[in-house]
Amino acid sequence: MAYLLIPNNKYPSKSMVSYTIVRRDTMAQREYPNITIEDYHIINQNSQSARYEYLDGELRMLAGGSADHSTITANLTGILYGLLRGGPCKVYNPDMQLQLSESRYVYPDVTVTCDPRDEAPEDSKTHYPTVVIEVLSPSTETTDRGKKLLYYQAHPTIQDYMMADSQSILIEVYHREKSRWTFSTYKLEDKAQLESLSIQFPVRDVYERTGLIRKHQ
Repeated sequence: MAYLLIPNNKYPSKSMVSYTIVRRDTMAQREYPNITIEDYHIINQNSQSARYEYLDGELRMLAGGSADHSTITANLTGILYGLLRGGPCKVYNPDMQLQLSESRYVYPDVTVTCDPRDEAPEDSKTHYPTVVIEVLSPSTETTDRGKKLLYYQAHPTIQDYMMADSQSILIEVYHREKSRWTFSTYKLEDKAQLESLSIQFPVRDVYERTGLIRKHQ
C-alpha cells in the first residue's frame, strides 16, 4: 500500500511545510492534488523513498513497477548505453529528473541527451533531451499516452518518444520530422528504430528475461 504526502494549507513559512498523509488507494477515483511549484520542490527534495512528478500543478507520486517493468527499463538502458558508448550522447536511468518547463517535472524511465549542457547539470536535471522512453504499466499508461505524449512533443529538443509496453511485447515510437510526427510500431521479431540517434536494436533484446518473452519460447 502506498501513501502520498500532501502539504497542508497553513504553514509558518515555505521552509517549514507540514504534511498530511493520504492513502494512495483513496485517491484512485479523484483528481490528483494541486499544489504550488514551491511546495512541489520541497516535497520532492525531502522525500527519502518516493519520487514525485509535477504536471501543471498536479502532484503525482511514482509507484514501484512490476518485475517485467524493471527488467525492460534495465534492458533499454543497457542497450542504448552499449550502442551510444564513446559518442556525444549520454543515457540516464529513471533516477534523473527531466524539466520540461517551469511547471512540468518528470522522471522518464530512460532519457538520452546529446547536449553538452546535460553532461553534468548543476541542478541534477536534464533539460535538452533527444530521446525519452517510458515503459508502460497499467497505472501510468493513460498519462504516458495522453498528457506526457503532448508535453514531450511540445518540447523543442525531443526528437523521439518511445513507449515500451510491459503487458505485451510492443514498442511504439513517435518521431519528429520537421513540423509533423510519424508513428511506428514494432513487435517481437522487429528491430526498433530511433532515427534521431541513427540506431536500431532487436525488440527481442528489450524483453529479454521477462515473463513476456518466456511465453514465446
